Amino acid sequence: MGRAIADYQATGLAERLRVFSPMFDEDEIPVATLFRGVDEMPAIERHALKLARGATLDVGAGAGCHTLALQQRGINVTAIDISPLAVETMHRRGVKHALQQDFYDVRGHYDTILMLMNGIGIVGTLDRLPQFFAQLDRILARGGQVLCDSSDICYVFEDEDGIIELPPGQGYYGELEYRMQYRDTIGEPFTWLYIDPDMLAEQAARHGYHAEVIARGDHYDYLARILRDAQSSI
Repeated sequence: MGRAIADYQATGLAERLRVFSPMFDEDEIPVATLFRGVDEMPAIERHALKLARGATLDVGAGAGCHTLALQQRGINVTAIDISPLAVETMHRRGVKHALQQDFYDVRGHYDTILMLMNGIGIVGTLDRLPQFFAQLDRILARGGQVLCDSSDICYVFEDEDGIIELPPGQGYYGELEYRMQYRDTIGEPFTWLYIDPDMLAEQAARHGYHAEVIARGDHYDYLARILRDAQSSI
């Protein structure tokens, strides 16, 4: 993805960013969407940007479209991405604070942690959520919030009669494996988590947090806010 982002920044064009998964037919990410302005963003992303406040961390920032929008509002925002080419591109686009960094290596305290474009998917699997919430314990400021969007992909298992039958005995249905390719660069396989709102709320409560849906999209997607549980001792 970083190579595709760098190409688009340099020339205004990019070849196909291909996405492969055992569950789906080959797909692709239109690289231009990673450079979209606020007016081109889905409603739930625009809503999240309006709610951002204080010191903000934009996780998996890519080409920096959300970071740039927040900068224009005067928000103190730091963008992180694991791709050096993405970080270089963000600097070229005018992002003031962009770091090549894994989310779990972040230190400091943030009032808002932004995880858009299904950013919570970086968790990968349900059994890695304890690590995610432990990191929030370290970096989410008192009174802080996590704003993240995801999708309930149960619709994938809907039959012609509208009945959803989840596959038995295969783990959580929202744990998917992907691999990406751009030109001759083929990435390593990675897991990505699509978590339904009820499961997110359940897992958050288990770790001393409260998760609530604050906006819904047109196709099973939603925006959630995660807060420290007022009753928790954390």
